[in-house]
Amino acid sequence: MNPILYGCLVIITTFLMGSSFTVGKIGLDYVSPLLLVGLRFTIAGIIMALIVIKKPLPRKALDWGRMILVGLFQTAGVMGCIFLSLRTITAGESSILTFSNPLMVVLLSTLFLGARYRLLQWIGVILGFTGVFLTLGFHLQLQEGTILGLGAAISWSIATVLIKAWRQRFNVWVLTAYQMLFGGILLLIMGVTMETPKLILHPTSVFIILWLAIMASIVQFAVWFYLLNESDPGKTSAFLFLAPFFGVLSGWVLLDEVVEWYVYIGGCFILLGIFFVNWTFQPKEYPSSQNNYQGT
Repeated sequence: MNPILYGCLVIITTFLMGSSFTVGKIGLDYVSPLLLVGLRFTIAGIIMALIVIKKPLPRKALDWGRMILVGLFQTAGVMGCIFLSLRTITAGESSILTFSNPLMVVLLSTLFLGARYRLLQWIGVILGFTGVFLTLGFHLQLQEGTILGLGAAISWSIATVLIKAWRQRFNVWVLTAYQMLFGGILLLIMGVTMETPKLILHPTSVFIILWLAIMASIVQFAVWFYLLNESDPGKTSAFLFLAPFFGVLSGWVLLDEVVEWYVYIGGCFILLGIFFVNWTFQPKEYPSSQNNYQGT
């Protein structure tokens, strides 16, 4: 691939990943958290399902159950935690904590899939978790927003391990479409039963919902998978460190968010850890920890 095109696409997709935290936080002025993310992924799932309508669907009920389970963790769990966390912490902090998930994938893949990782990758894990500790402010007195941010990372890592284990059963685009749809519907149900629903119809709120559903979900995902298919997946995944960077940057530009100095230091440790984890080649039997990225 042309290096200039490659670089532009990396920046576009990681910008869409990271800035979605800030756009989502702005959207909370108009729509309640779970309802907002439910609308986002229900719309995205319907559009994606129409796009992949001619691709083969699973024939076994158990495989549909597997897709629902992936949607529970990848969309409902990850996105529900992210959007709820945005009520109490900055978009930058939420993005940093959420994107620490590659570090957890290494641990879960080692424990449950028997994956083996190189010394440099384990050093990355240690650096990354040190960064999480620093980001939380040198203490373990977790508040609601930070707990939810870490919850998003844990849910994402579980979904990644499940996708690794079941990836041969599904067409990746079909899995993406229906896990988005199932997760989005679940979030909609949660949005009207577990919180006081709020929906202010306004040009800004409609734009935010459509931007999150189309640009920050479908377009971002399509570009990301194009890059993974057309280049080395491990090295491409290493550039995920740009996503929390754009999360912090967009929060500062659009929301005037003030981020404490220790968050920057912790973020640097996390980004360096992600880089070490993903830059080196992964074991042959398991793809890069971020090859199954489904969107934020």
